[in-house]
Amino acid sequence: MQPIKNAQTQQWQALSRDHHLPPFTDYKQLNAKGARIITRADGVYIWDSEGNKILDGMAGLWCVNVGYGRKELADAAYKQMQELPFYNLFFQTAHPPVIELAKAIADIAPEGMNHVFFTGSGSEANDTVLRMVRHYWATKGKPSKKVVIGRWNGYHGSTVAGVSLGGMKALHGQGDLPIPGIVHIDQPYWYGEGGDLSAEAFGSKVAEQLEQKILELGVDNVAAFIAEPIQGAGGVIVPPDSYWPKIREILARYDILFVADEVICGFGRTGEWFGSQYYGNAPDLMPIAKGLTSGYIPMGGVVVRDEIVEVLNHGGEFYHGFTYSGHPVAAAVALENLRILKEERIVETVKAETAPYLQKRWQELADHPLVGEARGVGMVGALELVKNKATRERFGDLGVGMQCREHCFNNGLIMRAVGDTMIISPPLVISKAEIDELVTKARTCLDLTANAVLG
Repeated sequence: MQPIKNAQTQQWQALSRDHHLPPFTDYKQLNAKGARIITRADGVYIWDSEGNKILDGMAGLWCVNVGYGRKELADAAYKQMQELPFYNLFFQTAHPPVIELAKAIADIAPEGMNHVFFTGSGSEANDTVLRMVRHYWATKGKPSKKVVIGRWNGYHGSTVAGVSLGGMKALHGQGDLPIPGIVHIDQPYWYGEGGDLSAEAFGSKVAEQLEQKILELGVDNVAAFIAEPIQGAGGVIVPPDSYWPKIREILARYDILFVADEVICGFGRTGEWFGSQYYGNAPDLMPIAKGLTSGYIPMGGVVVRDEIVEVLNHGGEFYHGFTYSGHPVAAAVALENLRILKEERIVETVKAETAPYLQKRWQELADHPLVGEARGVGMVGALELVKNKATRERFGDLGVGMQCREHCFNNGLIMRAVGDTMIISPPLVISKAEIDELVTKARTCLDLTANAVLG
């Protein structure tokens, strides 16, 4: 981080150090360094308390799809707060915003998915998934079908159930996780784990692990398979073309529920409303969040296939929910957010114009000495930083990704580091000129990183 000049920044950093415990943070490291204080935002840019303008290449945290500063979303929240600031959905009650939002989501969801259970976040949505799939099978008279299969390095949130469903071993190491009844298979990470296999051969091989795991556990014990269409927090892992067709085939063969975690891919990020539509998948349940409100207010949910709902309708009371499930203010903001996405044809523009342009420009970075692979789909991208492009040798413990991330921050760009993989997920409203700026700044930061680690 660059030297602090502003006394107000120093005061906020001190208050943060003395009172605030942020998520996913090494507190000792942060306290020595001081937090970067973000004070305002507009469009695809944020500003820190030192006055630095930064292009937000991560859309907040994969979520600010319509960009910052949309007054219509603030107005929707204000109007709803005046009319009905809160009421719960317990005790056989509902309110107009949540009912209208459920219909609006059903209108854009994959065919046959017409019901939504609302939560406060993506993590809560995945907790709901675990409860719902087990309740579903128990209602069908198959209570032994409880095991959920996830993927190593997948991410499904940070609650106990979410971390367990995900496959990040560092997270499992804190808190004696995963909980029982959740197992994992390999991820379709060809660049990092494919070895000498072609991408297509590797995709099929990894997909076949699902069948092997189902047979190992016993079909009568497996409830569901959960996966992101494209792994986000794991490093923008784009599966080979052979992967999803094989997965679909296996799930159909053994009658296993498919949970497509759309928390990141949903609401336009791939150029389709949902990543499942991009890949031609037909999930039974879809956790959603992030882009649902463009991050302006917390909200999540699970979109559920009609056949699942039909069974739940005969299962008695579903003993699950949250105080803020379907919060009326969040629902009002989500409705307005969906209106903006539809009326401004943002998803269509991503698919036809800006995503192809971003991916074309992003591929240009593959010629950089540090970049072993540049990959992406729609409005997500990744760069693999390597010591040797031919052998894919990594840099080891040098923390090259974090070095690059710091250069980005100090040069007006947010790129996230996942180990030594740099990833982006900009607002869907980013223009071609802003994409040019993003790629130019990314190259500058790669150069600065290379100068430090290659000499």
